[in-house]
Amino acid sequence: MISATDLLLLLMAVIWGTNYAVVKQTLSEMLPLSFNALRFSLASILLFLALRFSEGGFLQDRKDFKGILILGLIGHTFYQLLFIYGIAQTTASLSALMLATSPLFVVLLDLLIGVEKLSRRIIFGALLSLVGVFMLVIGSRLDIASPGTHMIGAILILVGAAFWAAYTVFSKQYLVRYSPLRFTATTMILGTIILDLLAIPSLLAQEWQVISIGGWVGLIYSLGLAVVLGYVIWEVGVKKVGPGRTAIYQNLIPVIATAVSYLWLGETIGGVQIVGAGMVLLGIYLARRP
Repeated sequence: MISATDLLLLLMAVIWGTNYAVVKQTLSEMLPLSFNALRFSLASILLFLALRFSEGGFLQDRKDFKGILILGLIGHTFYQLLFIYGIAQTTASLSALMLATSPLFVVLLDLLIGVEKLSRRIIFGALLSLVGVFMLVIGSRLDIASPGTHMIGAILILVGAAFWAAYTVFSKQYLVRYSPLRFTATTMILGTIILDLLAIPSLLAQEWQVISIGGWVGLIYSLGLAVVLGYVIWEVGVKKVGPGRTAIYQNLIPVIATAVSYLWLGETIGGVQIVGAGMVLLGIYLARRP
């Protein structure tokens, strides 16, 4: 039976799957670091206000500060730098496909450090889902070996997937003591401070007057839904069902991206892609069961 957490994670996958195209389009008008600094600064303010009026302050135990600061740097500074520069140098679809390797990194980290006990069903579901993602790559006819596909960007996204996996796995220990909102707000604010400092030259160089209404709408969508809502849902998933099962839903993102391309852009979907999407869905179904 599908739980409320499953529905939330499905919503997150839809939001993040659509966000790749939104970010790619917005980056045609904004510098990568300017875009990221602005959206994460505004998202941090929204999360701070939500936390202030619902739960009060930030951390309840000061001894957690160092660990949460490190996670803020991993999940909101380093990962976002890799993500935004990666997607700027490659296609939105290839970025989504590369980031879909994150669940595999989560499984490997879980097995290595034992944060979460993974059953054979979860491991098999993760691997099956990952194979489905690679079938989507094959079906999309992306010439991955060609310089024209911007492999530097793809590699940046791949390294970013490993950073996101580390953020996901190591956040579990803090979500035992803190709510998803408190944890997300604290890590994001800490990570955004460093991100903003690095973005100062880009913010000064950005020609703000040339940004269209569509560009501002893309920024609002990305900060409000993809960052604020999406990140909180992610932490809810990690808290409720664990890092492994939550990460599997990330493999839905390329499926959604492919479906959106078919319905919105009129792109064709081949048999290999349909089989790949089916394998992703089956892998998620297997992994979400205890």
